[in-house]
Amino acid sequence: MGKDRSRLRPTQRVSRGLLPGVERNANLRAAPKRGGRAEAPTPLSAGPSGLAACTITSVPSTAATPGRSSAMRLARAVRSVLRDLADPVKAPGMQAYMKSEMPYRGVQTPQLRKALKAAFAAHPLASFAEWREAVLDLWRGALYREERYAAIELAGCRRYQHFQTMAALPVYEELITSGAWWDYVDAVASHRIGELLRRYPLQMGPILRQWAISNDIWKRRSAILAQLHFKGNTDLKLLYDCILPSLGSSEFFLRKGIGWALRQYAWTDPNEVLRFVRQHEAQFSPLTKREALKNLHLEA
Repeated sequence: MGKDRSRLRPTQRVSRGLLPGVERNANLRAAPKRGGRAEAPTPLSAGPSGLAACTITSVPSTAATPGRSSAMRLARAVRSVLRDLADPVKAPGMQAYMKSEMPYRGVQTPQLRKALKAAFAAHPLASFAEWREAVLDLWRGALYREERYAAIELAGCRRYQHFQTMAALPVYEELITSGAWWDYVDAVASHRIGELLRRYPLQMGPILRQWAISNDIWKRRSAILAQLHFKGNTDLKLLYDCILPSLGSSEFFLRKGIGWALRQYAWTDPNEVLRFVRQHEAQFSPLTKREALKNLHLEA
């Protein structure tokens, strides 16, 4: 239960060098322990991971999509450079830290980003279809965890900002539901889903409200964290609509996510966060309350 099963199916997590938007160490080290290992999350129920009212068209198979050859060339280049940068001494520790069954190459984040920047520049993608195929090729075909980090980095690459449309949402939903661990989910939610929310608030608002009541805890966490970097532009009604369905949950990753979202907004409006906590105090777990009020220098 405490391991990432990503080698057996398309699911996984991150190394000590975390991607942007990931709360360093806070989730894993504070997670409940079982037999000395971080306890894995359990689904809220055994039902489907989303609601029919919010079903998003699945991402097409990469088998016969236009631009496939360009996507494959980029994926090959990325895997080649990761192989060249591999550090077999560091890799086992990185794998152990994330409790991942998928092995690591042992490439640290600064090296990874530098190498990816060069690879992305050398193998430009001409269309949305090529970009989507490359992201999914790296993600679905990953044999080492850094390959999935590369997929997330490519998803957010600045040269492809014009591809950040609602057409990209099924890709990000796949990364969230098949990634199913805090490192990947947090990076995708706080940046990619957050960017779509900034651009398409009328479309994304209802979708995130549906995610907030999903049986999939990672869609719930994504809805909660989507506005993590919005500061004064935070839609409080949406934030609270995404928090409240999970406020009484015993699920660690939801409790922690709620606390993180409120703590982040407290930098903008501490009085509002304090008001919200006091209004719903009976539903707050000690962990959520402590995290939410951490920047207010108050007793939890």
